[in-house]
Amino acid sequence: MAEQQKPELFELNNGTMKVKVSNYGCTITSLFVPDKNGNLADVVLGFDTIAPYLNGAAPFFGCIVGRVANRIKEGKFTLNGIEYSLPINKPPNSLHGGTKGYDKVVWEVAEHKDGEHPSITFKYHSIDGEQGYPGDVSVSATYTLTSQTTLRLDMEAMPKNLPTPISLAQHTYWNLAGHNSGDVLNHQVQLWASHVTPVDQYTIPTGEIMPVKGTPFDFTTQKKIGTSIHEVGLGYDHNYVLDCGEEKSGLKHAAEVKDPSSSRTLNLWTNAPGMQFYTGNYVNGVVGKGGAVYGKHAGLCLETQGFPNAINQPNFPSVVVQPGETYKHTMLYEFSVGE
Repeated sequence: MAEQQKPELFELNNGTMKVKVSNYGCTITSLFVPDKNGNLADVVLGFDTIAPYLNGAAPFFGCIVGRVANRIKEGKFTLNGIEYSLPINKPPNSLHGGTKGYDKVVWEVAEHKDGEHPSITFKYHSIDGEQGYPGDVSVSATYTLTSQTTLRLDMEAMPKNLPTPISLAQHTYWNLAGHNSGDVLNHQVQLWASHVTPVDQYTIPTGEIMPVKGTPFDFTTQKKIGTSIHEVGLGYDHNYVLDCGEEKSGLKHAAEVKDPSSSRTLNLWTNAPGMQFYTGNYVNGVVGKGGAVYGKHAGLCLETQGFPNAINQPNFPSVVVQPGETYKHTMLYEFSVGE
């Protein structure tokens, strides 16, 4: 066993963009990118030190969640005839891997490289029965600055001895005007998804795959978040079916987000089947970096993932991974400045 590493912060810097990540939950705590005038701003919600993350002050700011992201209905599933029970940490369901998911553990720093393409690799060994899940799983996550303004995340997981559901998600809250700039309702969003998976009153998908056309969920062409957010209850918190993005290097175009004030633009590419589009509906007076107060809609999340509750929904793409197989999930964040 490697000696228990302590939670700390690491930096990736290529001279243009600068990212701080922690081995606690593989958490992105800050990410600086230039605007149209070359001015850097930190575009992720978070805290200046690790303490608030350890103390549970963060509503999943910046972290990787697992073993299974999103909700599992009533914290139960059956696999190969065995019923498994998980912590009900978001009643009546289990959310983001349980009370102590992958976001609340210290990962091992396996490698940290500087240079033109700086990177850091975190590893975590998840044991059989952890948070109720079956079998040992070896997990790794590598963040790399692949170009001047591109961040790549490669997540892998290998079950050792038992089949298990695996669906990891990166839960960063983005505000391209700067983390302390207020809400994101003016951000313009395009999602390469022509369907969503509607949910019941407990935010569990009904199993239906619903076309977005003619609904407030339609982001198939660029639209301001604020345009129809008032028509969807508290805000967007829905799984989009990534079914119409063009491909490049095995990844599908999932989203484009633009902030009109700074012209900062984020294009996200992934190989995951779905993406939770979440507009920070439950963020409420969290005191973050530099004393900034994050309110409702202070950031937006683009959580590429397996579909929520897929383990209990036979018509959803399977999230079960067999021993000897490798789960692979890649996200490519391309920053630019629009016209």
